[in-house]
Amino acid sequence: MNDTKEYIIDQAFELFLTKSYEAVSISDISKAIGFTKGALYHHFLNKEELFKAVIDKFLTFTGTGGDINKVTLSEFNELIINNVGEMMNRLFGKSLKYVPINYLTLIADGFKHYPGFADEKESFFNAEINKTKQVLENCIKRGEIRSDINTTTIAMTYFSTALGLAGNLLQNYSIEESMNLLKAQLDELLKLLKT
Repeated sequence: MNDTKEYIIDQAFELFLTKSYEAVSISDISKAIGFTKGALYHHFLNKEELFKAVIDKFLTFTGTGGDINKVTLSEFNELIINNVGEMMNRLFGKSLKYVPINYLTLIADGFKHYPGFADEKESFFNAEINKTKQVLENCIKRGEIRSDINTTTIAMTYFSTALGLAGNLLQNYSIEESMNLLKAQLDELLKLLKT
């Protein structure tokens, strides 16, 4: 039964990704998976519940790890790069079968059609920004970076740079090239912050 649910979620993911939430009907999903609507409803109450399962499986974000009290800014940059790289590979797999704009549309659909998704992601993003701010403040205390910076603004810059990865993907359709650009951007930011 779990294998069947996973199969349905995977097939629905492709439909929601290529057509958008509004454009996909239960009939479309039923036809794509080769099940009757009744069989589909046996596993999911409705399209909304299936959509939530798709979002929960494919649009998961993980926080940057590391001990924020001890990590250097250079180490933190590496943690960000590794974390974002893992998320990109999990989301896109090893190939970009679909164009990145499809994923951005799916995320937008999540914000529109998944109650609580926006609040959950906002809370997650704020926690990551606060974590980055704490790392910056600790680095200042240790004399690793300049003390005349606004840690809130720089933490937001880190966040915006990582989110800019989506724009990088839209430009060159390569996870590897996008990750290399993210690394270069964070390296330059580190140079500007060093004492």
